Amino acid sequence: MKKISKITLVFTFVFVLVMSQFAYQPQKAQAETDLGLKAEAAIIIDGVTGQIVYEKNADKVLGIASMSKMMTEYIIMEAIKNGKITWDQKVKINKYVHDLSKAPNLSNIGLTEGEDYTVKELYQAMAVYSGNAATVALAQLISGSEKNFVKLMNEKAGKLGLKHYKFVNASGLNNSDLLGEYPTGKADEENVMTAKDTALLAYRLINDYPEVLDYASISKLKFRDGKEYSNFNWMLPGLIFEYEGVDGLKTGSTDYAGYAHTGTVIRDGQRYITVVMKSTTKNERFADSTKLMNYAYSTFKKEKVLPANYEVKGNKSLAVVKGKEDSIKVQSKKAIEMLVENGEKDQYNTKVVVDKSKLNKDGKLTAPIKKGEKLGYIAVTPKQGEDYGFINSDIAKVDLVAAETVDKANWFVLSMRAIGGFFGDVWSSVASTVKGWF
Repeated sequence: MKKISKITLVFTFVFVLVMSQFAYQPQKAQAETDLGLKAEAAIIIDGVTGQIVYEKNADKVLGIASMSKMMTEYIIMEAIKNGKITWDQKVKINKYVHDLSKAPNLSNIGLTEGEDYTVKELYQAMAVYSGNAATVALAQLISGSEKNFVKLMNEKAGKLGLKHYKFVNASGLNNSDLLGEYPTGKADEENVMTAKDTALLAYRLINDYPEVLDYASISKLKFRDGKEYSNFNWMLPGLIFEYEGVDGLKTGSTDYAGYAHTGTVIRDGQRYITVVMKSTTKNERFADSTKLMNYAYSTFKKEKVLPANYEVKGNKSLAVVKGKEDSIKVQSKKAIEMLVENGEKDQYNTKVVVDKSKLNKDGKLTAPIKKGEKLGYIAVTPKQGEDYGFINSDIAKVDLVAAETVDKANWFVLSMRAIGGFFGDVWSSVASTVKGWF
């Protein structure tokens, strides 16, 4: 009886120990996964490289509300760059835009029918105070009608590499709020995207047109009507959720989308883009954005995980045919810098991937090959842990280039090699035959 009791006690102890481990791990995983966020979806990316360091439901399609205006901003900036419009160009306000600017419960700066406003004034109204009527006025300027502009928005989304999106109007409002004149879609439809696509749009916007931050960072806008309008991005300097380094980018809210925020922040040269989608309150979205930014700055550091001119062990040279030499040294073209979790700098693997178009049927390079010629790439991946990739690429990689020049051998050398190869094959055959006699 005592023996059975001891065995039972041992098994009980082991069972409790194992179960305690299982009970602990999910708590740890949850803490690392959602950071206590209330938002339904979220993401953090490096504002320069596009590296993703955190995501939550980032591929879930959700309403984006006024964050849609980032696409309108992109198209306006592109039109100005291409000389299609200018900042000083005048835009006359029609009755529909005037009426929309006066609609209750919508974010707007009042626009007077028949009056001229500059593109810059309308852009500021859109970027700072999320002016919906100002957005429609700009859409009409670019494409003649909001319907045509929405078509342009969807085309541009595809060209920018977005994968899951649908734009039905320029402003991000629900179509039911557009005074019965919604441009496309159903009467109660809204614009949708994923957090990942929203981050990609923000990434392209601030990198292709960094001047957008000159407007997005305005905390309070003094308009021609003499009024002062506070930016809805309350994380900007002087506003109630002020966060050091925040200089953009866009908020959004509708009943369908909930409350959303795309934030841009820079400290000590390190820029992040954060996105939270479908929060339940105004304050909650900024609280979640704060958590994301705190997590990014406290957990990651930019490190050089692969230096320039790096030679991968086991792949320092590649075979070459028809050259003066039978191999060529290869190396990385430049260094790779990545955001790395604290203490994980050396926890990465490297892999050489040669461009198949550079290889013959036997899998070898063919001379001539010039020094610096791109031959493929070197991929860098973590040895363990989560790897979210990049907003515009699956992996971190750098060009693999020739470290030297290998000229093509002349006809005489190639002929001698062919003859030598022929007699070598003959000799091998004879040797094998003679060996078989004994």
